[in-house]
Amino acid sequence: MHHFTPVFPSIPVILTGQSLISHAGVSVLTGFMDALGFGRLCEERLGQFVPSGARHRSGKLLGSLAAMLAAGGEHASDLDILRSSPGVFGQLPSNAIVSRFFERTVTNLELFSYGFETLTRELRTRAWDAAGNRNPALTATAADLLIIDIDATLVTSHSDKENVAGIYKGGYGFAPFIASVDYGTGKGSGEILAVVLWPGNARSKSGEDHIRVFHTAVAQLPEEFHDETGALAGEKILVRTDSAGASRKFLWHLHSLGVQFSTSYSLPFGKAHMIDWISDKEYWQPALDQSGNDRSDAWVINATDVIPLTDYPPGTKLFLRAEPLHPGAQPTLLDADGHRITAFLTNSPRWHGPFLDARHRARGRCENRIKTLKNTGLGKLPFFDFAANQAWANIAALAFNLVSWIQLAALPDGHHAKAWDIKRWRYRLFATAGKIITRARRNQLLLPESGPEKDLIRLLMENTARLKQLLPAAPG
Repeated sequence: MHHFTPVFPSIPVILTGQSLISHAGVSVLTGFMDALGFGRLCEERLGQFVPSGARHRSGKLLGSLAAMLAAGGEHASDLDILRSSPGVFGQLPSNAIVSRFFERTVTNLELFSYGFETLTRELRTRAWDAAGNRNPALTATAADLLIIDIDATLVTSHSDKENVAGIYKGGYGFAPFIASVDYGTGKGSGEILAVVLWPGNARSKSGEDHIRVFHTAVAQLPEEFHDETGALAGEKILVRTDSAGASRKFLWHLHSLGVQFSTSYSLPFGKAHMIDWISDKEYWQPALDQSGNDRSDAWVINATDVIPLTDYPPGTKLFLRAEPLHPGAQPTLLDADGHRITAFLTNSPRWHGPFLDARHRARGRCENRIKTLKNTGLGKLPFFDFAANQAWANIAALAFNLVSWIQLAALPDGHHAKAWDIKRWRYRLFATAGKIITRARRNQLLLPESGPEKDLIRLLMENTARLKQLLPAAPG
């Protein structure tokens, strides 16, 4: 006779009518939204997109969608997970109400985009103010700049939608252009300033495209980055891009605003022989890692005097980086002595090449932000109308930013959760289960005392409660 030995306990499953909550941890996020005054701000900026007598106002619509995307949902229909817990999340709009809301955004996308941009700018201002001495607007100076990364990505579409097209990499979908803020190492994941949706077959991003996205992004910055006349305080901002941003038109535009830039640069093959002239590592400096330590296998050199630049803004410098070819990498005409040679341009007044190189290479963190943004809604644009998908992309950015703002404003420096990506937030905190009970005629949410992140949940709830007192305009 064979005896079956289960790997896990075998427990009978029955259904119950008790008030059990599967994503009770999301209440930390919704409480933070209320502390910022999300509902009132939405009504002021986007109330016209909801009928005057409607029960579900714009704050409930946008807030529930953002919370659902942050918690791991992918479609508007995934609201049913939160909708099943009215004791915690209230009465949420039906799928039909959400659909009609997006239909109204299609009729006037420009007005919706303006209202949404002013909404997120005010939310950002409140979240940054609540961060105290960690406020990026206060820490940004001409010596320690606020870094804005601009990059494009590809989003696959599995069905025909307005403006989808073949992608140069062989796929089919969209090519959104994204601007984001980098907080720096150990300070959080950063945040999204702008998401501009493009068809998949859009031309390679030009200088005009970069200028458009740049101004859309800086319009999202709090007033500390603008003077009394509304002009941009460019001396506190650095823009990082890949080689597509090395357009002279874009760099001259940044120079005219006093903005610093650091952009990858594709060396012309005709100048390959010039690299040989400086290939002797005696003239190179050891590169730095992101911790500021010297690397023994990578070097940096200022090549401005060796490889002349023409028609670039004054003060533009060209730096080269050399490191051994990675295993399997195919050598190019610019590679020398088994080393991959890459280049970047910057108008930074600093001259220490290794520091400038390490700062530019930190641009790789924007790839993580784009990956996270795709995991919070951008990866599956659900509508046929291009305008509705643009609105959805904006809400996905809001979902991303809410988690970033709670890291910035409600967590102290050095807290381990500041380094979490969205998937870890979902698994460790948002998926925490709970139960609604009634005590003294008031509903209460019970969370497991044995939960591994009970201390984090308690900390976030306590700090969120303080935010409501710090922001007098927040209730609403």
